[in-house]
Amino acid sequence: MSFLAKTLSRVKPSPTIAITTHAAELKAAGKDVIALSAGEPDFDTPENIKNAAKAAIDAGKTKYTAPDGIPELKQAVCDKLKRDNGLDYTKSQISIGTGGKQTLYNALMATVNPNDEVIIPAPYWVSYPDMVLLAGGTPVIAQASIDNNYKLTATELEAAITPKSKWLIFNSPSNPSGAGYSKEELKELTDVLLRHPHVWVMTDDMYEHLAYDDFKFCTPAEIEPKLYERTLTVNGVSKSYAMTGWRIGYAAGPEHLIAAMRKIQSQSTSNPSSISQWAAVEALNGPQDYIEFSRPIFEKRRNMVVEMLNKAEGIKCHSPEGAFYVYPSIAGCIGKTTPSGVKIETDEQFATELLSEYGVAVVFGAAFGLSPNFRVSYATSEEQLKDACTRIQTFCASLT
Repeated sequence: MSFLAKTLSRVKPSPTIAITTHAAELKAAGKDVIALSAGEPDFDTPENIKNAAKAAIDAGKTKYTAPDGIPELKQAVCDKLKRDNGLDYTKSQISIGTGGKQTLYNALMATVNPNDEVIIPAPYWVSYPDMVLLAGGTPVIAQASIDNNYKLTATELEAAITPKSKWLIFNSPSNPSGAGYSKEELKELTDVLLRHPHVWVMTDDMYEHLAYDDFKFCTPAEIEPKLYERTLTVNGVSKSYAMTGWRIGYAAGPEHLIAAMRKIQSQSTSNPSSISQWAAVEALNGPQDYIEFSRPIFEKRRNMVVEMLNKAEGIKCHSPEGAFYVYPSIAGCIGKTTPSGVKIETDEQFATELLSEYGVAVVFGAAFGLSPNFRVSYATSEEQLKDACTRIQTFCASLT
């Protein structure tokens, strides 16, 4: 009999972390590797935010805080949601967690019972299904199509809803596809949800400020106020302010749900780092220069990566609305053979051979629930991206 919990057998380690770790190991061993697997801005945290953290240390703000965050950060979140999204919340409706990931996990642990279903559009962030499984629920995957730029339609959402559905997890702009839903597209989905009052909405708005061209970010409770009482709006400072390592996420929702999440957090990790919380106060309240600085740089990188990947044989790459990912299809490469005699039958094989032969680390599409694809993170230098895309072109041209 195994000593480990049976629950553990239902989940798998994060593929993105595994691939990023493997790429780092190969680099350390002297291999020429370009890692395009990590979802992390390559810019440093802005100086005003770092200075706020230093000031917090100097002021002795290094003690335990309330389990789900300091009042000052909760108020900063309220102010941000009103300012950017037109949403009214009070501090009692806010939860601060150790990253957006913990916030999502707390909500699922606090609400999901055996046989409850959680609808997850695919392609999805790798952790969503496994967090649902850990909470004892059943992930229901609603497949989006490349023909609709990886965005779920109202018809596809309707088909996924059953009497057992408890949540829809909604991520826009999306990891891994970068797909962003317009106001009109989102309204079609919220109209479906209004017809099914037993289904709640858990948003992942982490890439809110990474929106390109004419795309305007919007979030479900903003588009349909009637969903306010059954929406948990989740966001954080990781991507928008280059603060991935600071580990601060937040959620806004009904008081009874926030209280339940607080109970979970009080008996697991308790409060997020006090210093990180004060840094996040400055991120939300202070100058927003970094957002305006980084957005056009990411947009330029996106344009270059999309153009270069579309020149690779067998690859079709949509230009996404936001985030810092592209999710190209490799349908035209499946069934071909590498010069070393390996037949490419899956996107995982494609990614493995690309790393082995050409030193480019990407995440295979099966990890995100939709194949045959792979994800590229363009949160790295233009020089590295150009080199990597050239290698991908060369690899694809070598397939016969």
